[in-house]
Amino acid sequence: MKKDIHPETYRTVVFKDISCDESWIGRSCAPSKETSKWEDGNEYPLIKVEISNQSHPFFTGKMKFVDTAGRIDKFNKKFAKFSKNS
Repeated sequence: MKKDIHPETYRTVVFKDISCDESWIGRSCAPSKETSKWEDGNEYPLIKVEISNQSHPFFTGKMKFVDTAGRIDKFNKKFAKFSKNS
């Protein structure tokens, strides 16, 4: 393994799955401008994720559409002219 390629700035952070509003604490070196108060009363950097094992259909067994950045609306606008109702 190569030396000096891993970051040394790992710190405790709060991860938050924004699609199901679940949070957990872990360690990461990812940058964050937001903070969150955890159950122990301390503030930690907050890292928001769009999907995790708490919301992914493979782990939950439920299908759920996660529309990030309006992809579904964009698709519907693009193909509206091919609709039978038009």
